[in-house]
Amino acid sequence: MKQHWIAPAKLNLFLHILDQRIDSYHNLETIFQFLDYGDDLYFEVRDDDQVNIRTPILGVPNEQNLIYKAAQVLKANTEITDRPLGVDIDITKRLPMGGGLGGGSSNAATTLIALCSLWDLEFNKEQLLTLGIQLGADVPVFIAGDSCFAEGIGERMTPCELPERWFLVLIPKIQVNTAKIFSDPALTRNSKSIRIRAPLNWDQLSELRNDCEAVVRNHYSEVNDALEWLSQYGLARMTGTGSCVFSPFKSEAEARKIANLVPDGFNYFVAKSTGQSIGIGATTK
Repeated sequence: MKQHWIAPAKLNLFLHILDQRIDSYHNLETIFQFLDYGDDLYFEVRDDDQVNIRTPILGVPNEQNLIYKAAQVLKANTEITDRPLGVDIDITKRLPMGGGLGGGSSNAATTLIALCSLWDLEFNKEQLLTLGIQLGADVPVFIAGDSCFAEGIGERMTPCELPERWFLVLIPKIQVNTAKIFSDPALTRNSKSIRIRAPLNWDQLSELRNDCEAVVRNHYSEVNDALEWLSQYGLARMTGTGSCVFSPFKSEAEARKIANLVPDGFNYFVAKSTGQSIGIGATTK
Protein backbone atom coordinates (compact mmCIF):
# COMPACT_ATOMS: atom_id res chain seq x y z
CA MET A 1 0.00 0.00 0.00
CA LYS A 2 1.34 3.44 -0.96
CA GLN A 3 1.32 6.30 1.55
CA HIS A 4 1.20 9.97 0.57
CA TRP A 5 2.85 12.55 2.83
CA ILE A 6 3.14 16.31 2.37
CA ALA A 7 6.55 17.87 3.01
CA PRO A 8 5.57 21.49 3.71
CA ALA A 9 7.38 24.75 3.04
CA LYS A 10 8.61 27.00 5.84
CA LEU A 11 9.18 30.72 6.01
CA ASN A 12 11.64 32.54 8.24
CA LEU A 13 9.55 35.50 9.37
CA PHE A 14 12.82 37.12 10.44
CA LEU A 15 16.42 35.92 10.78
CA HIS A 16 18.93 37.51 13.16
CA ILE A 17 22.53 36.28 13.26
CA LEU A 18 24.10 36.72 16.68
CA ASP A 19 27.63 35.39 16.17
CA GLN A 20 29.74 32.71 14.52
CA ARG A 21 30.60 29.57 16.47
CA ILE A 22 33.95 27.79 16.57
CA ASP A 23 32.41 24.92 14.54
CA SER A 24 31.74 27.49 11.73
CA TYR A 25 27.97 27.39 12.28
CA HIS A 26 26.18 30.59 13.31
CA ASN A 27 24.02 31.24 16.35
CA LEU A 28 20.75 32.75 15.19
CA GLU A 29 17.23 33.65 16.17
CA THR A 30 14.26 33.17 13.89
CA ILE A 31 10.60 32.30 13.73
CA PHE A 32 9.65 29.35 11.56
CA GLN A 33 6.20 29.56 9.97
CA PHE A 34 4.84 26.53 8.08
CA LEU A 35 2.65 26.78 4.97
CA ASP A 36 -0.06 24.50 3.59
CA TYR A 37 2.02 24.06 0.41
CA GLY A 38 4.92 21.76 -0.32
CA ASP A 39 6.28 18.65 -1.99
CA ASP A 40 4.30 15.43 -2.28
CA LEU A 41 6.15 12.28 -1.21
CA TYR A 42 4.86 8.76 -1.86
CA PHE A 43 6.23 5.73 0.01
CA GLU A 44 5.64 2.03 -0.72
CA VAL A 45 7.32 -0.74 1.27
CA ARG A 46 9.46 -3.21 -0.68
CA ASP A 47 10.11 -6.85 0.16
CA ASP A 48 13.88 -6.33 0.07
CA ASP A 49 16.37 -3.88 1.66
CA GLN A 50 16.66 -1.43 -1.23
CA VAL A 51 15.86 2.27 -0.89
CA ASN A 52 14.74 3.20 -4.39
CA ILE A 53 13.94 6.80 -5.39
CA ARG A 54 11.86 6.33 -8.53
CA THR A 55 11.66 10.02 -9.43
CA PRO A 56 15.18 11.42 -9.03
CA ILE A 57 15.63 15.18 -8.61
CA LEU A 58 17.39 16.69 -11.61
CA GLY A 59 21.04 17.37 -10.86
CA VAL A 60 21.00 15.56 -7.49
CA PRO A 61 22.48 12.03 -7.40
CA ASN A 62 20.33 9.75 -5.25
CA GLU A 63 23.20 9.24 -2.77
CA GLN A 64 23.21 13.02 -2.13
CA ASN A 65 19.43 13.34 -1.92
CA LEU A 66 18.35 14.09 1.67
CA ILE A 67 15.41 11.71 1.21
CA TYR A 68 17.81 8.85 0.52
CA LYS A 69 20.17 9.96 3.30
CA ALA A 70 17.30 10.10 5.79
CA ALA A 71 16.25 6.54 4.95
CA GLN A 72 19.81 5.29 5.34
CA VAL A 73 20.33 7.11 8.66
CA LEU A 74 17.13 5.55 9.99
CA LYS A 75 18.20 2.06 8.87
CA ALA A 76 21.68 2.51 10.38
CA ASN A 77 20.19 3.37 13.77
CA THR A 78 17.69 0.54 14.11
CA GLU A 79 18.40 -2.88 15.54
CA ILE A 80 15.77 -4.63 13.44
CA THR A 81 17.34 -7.51 11.50
CA ASP A 82 14.48 -10.00 11.21
CA ARG A 83 12.81 -8.31 8.23
CA PRO A 84 13.88 -6.20 5.26
CA LEU A 85 13.68 -2.40 5.42
CA GLY A 86 13.18 -1.31 1.84
CA VAL A 87 11.02 1.31 0.19
CA ASP A 88 10.11 2.82 -3.16
CA ILE A 89 9.82 6.62 -3.03
CA ASP A 90 8.26 9.00 -5.54
CA ILE A 91 8.29 12.78 -5.21
CA THR A 92 6.37 15.59 -6.83
CA LYS A 93 8.76 18.51 -6.37
CA ARG A 94 7.29 22.00 -5.91
CA LEU A 95 9.70 23.66 -3.49
CA PRO A 96 12.71 25.09 -5.36
CA MET A 97 16.28 24.24 -4.46
CA GLY A 98 18.19 27.18 -3.01
CA GLY A 99 14.95 29.01 -2.30
CA GLY A 100 14.99 29.29 1.50
CA LEU A 101 11.74 27.35 1.86
CA GLY A 102 13.37 24.33 3.51
CA GLY A 103 12.47 21.86 0.79
CA GLY A 104 15.36 19.44 1.33
CA SER A 105 15.05 19.60 5.12
CA SER A 106 11.30 19.08 4.94
CA ASN A 107 11.78 16.10 2.64
CA ALA A 108 14.29 14.56 5.06
CA ALA A 109 12.08 15.06 8.12
CA THR A 110 9.03 13.71 6.32
CA THR A 111 10.99 10.64 5.26
CA LEU A 112 12.13 9.92 8.82
CA ILE A 113 8.59 10.15 10.18
CA ALA A 114 6.92 8.30 7.30
CA LEU A 115 9.37 5.39 7.35
CA CYS A 116 9.04 5.02 11.12
CA SER A 117 5.36 4.42 10.47
CA LEU A 118 5.75 2.22 7.41
CA TRP A 119 8.57 0.10 8.82
CA ASP A 120 6.95 -0.05 12.27
CA LEU A 121 10.02 1.35 14.04
CA GLU A 122 9.90 2.52 17.65
CA PHE A 123 11.66 5.89 17.54
CA ASN A 124 10.32 8.66 19.75
CA LYS A 125 10.42 12.33 18.77
CA GLU A 126 13.60 13.08 20.74
CA GLN A 127 15.43 10.26 18.97
CA LEU A 128 14.23 11.51 15.58
CA LEU A 129 15.37 15.04 16.44
CA THR A 130 18.85 13.65 17.15
CA LEU A 131 18.89 11.89 13.79
CA GLY A 132 17.54 14.98 12.06
CA ILE A 133 20.35 17.27 13.19
CA GLN A 134 22.78 14.88 11.46
CA LEU A 135 21.03 15.64 8.18
CA GLY A 136 20.81 19.43 8.44
CA ALA A 137 20.24 22.34 10.81
CA ASP A 138 16.64 22.91 9.65
CA VAL A 139 15.52 19.26 9.75
CA PRO A 140 14.60 19.20 13.48
CA VAL A 141 12.06 22.01 13.19
CA PHE A 142 10.05 19.96 10.69
CA ILE A 143 10.23 16.94 13.01
CA ALA A 144 9.16 19.00 16.02
CA GLY A 145 6.16 20.02 13.97
CA ASP A 146 5.14 23.38 15.45
CA SER A 147 5.66 26.94 14.31
CA CYS A 148 8.27 28.19 16.71
CA PHE A 149 10.84 30.68 17.86
CA ALA A 150 14.22 29.00 17.25
CA GLU A 151 17.66 29.71 18.69
CA GLY A 152 21.18 28.29 18.47
CA ILE A 153 21.59 26.82 14.98
CA GLY A 154 17.84 26.28 15.00
CA GLU A 155 17.79 23.30 17.34
CA ARG A 156 16.40 25.11 20.42
CA MET A 157 12.73 25.61 19.70
CA THR A 158 9.88 27.26 21.60
CA PRO A 159 6.45 26.66 20.00
CA CYS A 160 4.49 29.83 19.37
CA GLU A 161 1.08 30.71 18.04
CA LEU A 162 1.04 33.13 15.14
CA PRO A 163 -1.82 35.12 13.63
CA GLU A 164 -3.28 33.35 10.59
CA ARG A 165 -2.10 34.90 7.34
CA TRP A 166 -2.09 34.20 3.64
CA PHE A 167 1.26 34.56 1.90
CA LEU A 168 2.27 35.47 -1.62
CA VAL A 169 5.68 33.89 -2.23
CA LEU A 170 7.79 34.96 -5.23
CA ILE A 171 10.32 32.48 -6.62
CA PRO A 172 13.16 34.15 -8.55
CA LYS A 173 14.59 31.79 -11.17
CA ILE A 174 17.93 31.38 -9.41
CA GLN A 175 19.47 29.28 -6.65
CA VAL A 176 21.21 31.06 -3.78
CA ASN A 177 24.40 29.45 -2.50
CA THR A 178 23.95 29.44 1.28
CA ALA A 179 27.66 28.85 1.99
CA LYS A 180 28.53 31.85 -0.15
CA ILE A 181 26.20 34.10 1.86
CA PHE A 182 27.37 32.90 5.28
CA SER A 183 31.03 33.31 4.29
CA ASP A 184 30.60 36.86 2.99
CA PRO A 185 32.56 39.35 5.18
CA ALA A 186 29.73 41.87 4.78
CA LEU A 187 27.25 39.61 6.60
CA THR A 188 26.08 41.07 9.92
CA ARG A 189 27.04 38.69 12.73
CA ASN A 190 26.40 40.79 15.83
CA SER A 191 22.66 41.20 16.17
CA LYS A 192 21.47 41.47 19.75
CA SER A 193 19.35 38.70 21.21
CA ILE A 194 15.69 39.61 21.38
CA ARG A 195 12.78 38.62 23.57
CA ILE A 196 9.66 37.42 21.80
CA ARG A 197 6.54 38.79 23.43
CA ALA A 198 3.34 36.78 23.35
CA PRO A 199 0.88 36.96 21.79
CA LEU A 200 2.78 37.67 18.60
CA ASN A 201 1.48 40.24 16.16
CA TRP A 202 2.60 41.51 12.79
CA ASP A 203 3.40 44.98 14.09
CA GLN A 204 6.02 43.38 16.30
CA LEU A 205 7.37 41.13 13.54
CA SER A 206 7.60 43.98 11.05
CA GLU A 207 10.17 45.64 13.32
CA LEU A 208 12.54 42.69 12.82
CA ARG A 209 14.65 41.82 9.76
CA ASN A 210 16.57 39.18 7.86
CA ASP A 211 20.31 39.77 8.37
CA CYS A 212 21.13 37.85 5.18
CA GLU A 213 18.94 40.00 2.99
CA ALA A 214 21.39 42.83 2.19
CA VAL A 215 24.15 40.40 1.25
CA VAL A 216 21.86 38.34 -0.98
CA ARG A 217 20.51 41.46 -2.68
CA ASN A 218 24.07 42.52 -3.44
CA HIS A 219 24.96 39.16 -5.04
CA TYR A 220 21.66 38.36 -6.75
CA SER A 221 19.87 41.14 -8.61
CA GLU A 222 16.84 38.88 -9.12
CA VAL A 223 16.21 38.79 -5.36
CA ASN A 224 16.63 42.56 -5.15
CA ASP A 225 14.12 43.01 -7.98
CA ALA A 226 11.61 40.68 -6.30
CA LEU A 227 11.84 42.54 -2.99
CA GLU A 228 11.52 45.94 -4.64
CA TRP A 229 8.44 44.86 -6.60
CA LEU A 230 6.69 43.13 -3.69
CA SER A 231 7.39 45.98 -1.25
CA GLN A 232 4.99 48.16 -3.27
CA TYR A 233 2.13 46.17 -1.75
CA GLY A 234 3.19 45.83 1.90
CA LEU A 235 5.84 44.19 4.04
CA ALA A 236 8.24 42.19 1.84
CA ARG A 237 10.92 39.95 3.26
CA MET A 238 13.32 37.23 2.15
CA THR A 239 13.09 33.78 3.76
CA GLY A 240 16.27 32.10 5.00
CA THR A 241 19.16 32.88 2.70
CA GLY A 242 16.74 33.23 -0.23
CA SER A 243 16.03 33.26 -3.05
CA CYS A 244 12.29 33.32 -2.27
CA VAL A 245 10.62 36.43 -0.90
CA PHE A 246 7.18 36.77 0.66
CA SER A 247 4.53 39.15 1.83
CA PRO A 248 1.71 38.45 4.32
CA PHE A 249 -1.96 39.28 3.68
CA LYS A 250 -5.03 39.02 5.89
CA SER A 251 -7.10 37.12 3.32
CA GLU A 252 -6.71 34.81 0.35
CA ALA A 253 -8.49 37.34 -1.85
CA GLU A 254 -5.94 40.05 -1.02
CA ALA A 255 -3.01 37.72 -1.70
CA ARG A 256 -4.42 36.51 -5.02
CA LYS A 257 -5.22 40.06 -6.13
CA ILE A 258 -1.52 40.95 -5.89
CA ALA A 259 -0.51 37.56 -7.32
CA ASN A 260 -2.39 38.41 -10.49
CA LEU A 261 -0.02 41.36 -10.93
CA VAL A 262 3.24 39.40 -10.62
CA PRO A 263 5.46 40.33 -13.58
CA ASP A 264 7.05 37.87 -15.98
CA GLY A 265 10.33 36.50 -14.68
CA PHE A 266 9.00 35.25 -11.35
CA ASN A 267 7.24 32.06 -10.44
CA TYR A 268 4.99 32.32 -7.39
CA PHE A 269 2.44 30.60 -5.21
CA VAL A 270 -0.20 31.61 -2.66
CA ALA A 271 -0.50 29.61 0.56
CA LYS A 272 -2.01 29.83 4.02
CA SER A 273 -0.10 29.68 7.28
CA THR A 274 -0.47 26.55 9.37
CA GLY A 275 0.67 25.90 12.93
CA GLN A 276 1.92 22.37 12.26
CA SER A 277 4.15 20.70 9.72
CA ILE A 278 4.27 16.95 9.16
CA GLY A 279 1.85 16.20 11.97
CA ILE A 280 -0.84 16.65 9.29
CA GLY A 281 -0.60 12.90 8.67
CA ALA A 282 -0.70 10.64 5.62
CA THR A 283 -3.19 9.22 3.18
CA THR A 284 -3.08 5.76 1.64
CA LYS A 285 -4.13 4.33 -1.65
